[in-house]
Amino acid sequence: MVRFILLRLLQAVPTVLGVTFISFVIIKLAPGDFLDQLRLNPQISPETIDRLKKLYGLDQPLIVQYFKWLKSALVFDLGYSFQYHTPVVELIKERLPNTLLLSVSSALLAWAMAVPLGTLAAFKEGSAVDRLIKAFAYSFMSVPSFFLAFLFLFLASKTGWFPIGGVQSPNFNELSLTGKVLDILHHLFIPAMTIALVSLAGLTRLVRSSVLEVLNSPMMVMLKAKGVSNLTILKHVLKNAMNPFTTLIGYEIAALISGAALIEIIVGWPGMGMLMLDAVLSQDLFLVMGGLYIGTIMLIVGNLIADLLLAWIDPRVREKEIG
Repeated sequence: MVRFILLRLLQAVPTVLGVTFISFVIIKLAPGDFLDQLRLNPQISPETIDRLKKLYGLDQPLIVQYFKWLKSALVFDLGYSFQYHTPVVELIKERLPNTLLLSVSSALLAWAMAVPLGTLAAFKEGSAVDRLIKAFAYSFMSVPSFFLAFLFLFLASKTGWFPIGGVQSPNFNELSLTGKVLDILHHLFIPAMTIALVSLAGLTRLVRSSVLEVLNSPMMVMLKAKGVSNLTILKHVLKNAMNPFTTLIGYEIAALISGAALIEIIVGWPGMGMLMLDAVLSQDLFLVMGGLYIGTIMLIVGNLIADLLLAWIDPRVREKEIG
């Protein structure tokens, strides 16, 4: 297993280098930079601008700038934010937990609904229940996540049932521990439910297809012919359908993180999405690169977890990869 993990980590190195280098080049080739905004201020002299360029190494060739940034990034020294006048690591530490909370919550919510719905649809193939679940899945697959978020915001504004924006209420510090948890969950409902419903649509269809494939396998046909109970068949089906479910986790992590960024911006959830939008709009080089770097690592770790789960469930995968 250790060799399997090391192999996966080695394969991740080119990914990190490729993503960060291409992103760095694109940002540098974009017209203007953060210092251009300072040049518009008549109170800031050209000499001050030049000193800032030298201080941040922006006067050096592009390739030199990248490798200097990469050397620091390897020890998680991600530079200093021009806009916030704060180390990038501190800003990410502040926002990253909110994004992880949103992504993990929406993933758990989506899977908790997708597995029973997809399994039920497969066992009731061709029935009214199956058609109803498929209609439900197709409906939410057709609705863009941003539009669904706007609908939830409209509902919240009209009913007052849910807060709009933020993670906590103004009186958060005055609440008990249980009250604090409930307050965060109250704020979390709209963004988490939006992402979960959009993700649920595709997951339900995939779960249904995986379960149907197992149900129609010779082993299941034999068990049914022997008169085995539905509960026993269900256990065998879920056990044999675990491989495709586990493989999907890695792809879902990537989709959730990218989808969470858009929803965060729309509903005002203070996570990495809002931070990255501000960084891009202000051309805050080190903040943009720091966010991309951490985001890439999160995706790699997520896919590594999925690979480890798959290798643990099915040793044949581990042997094939190592062999």
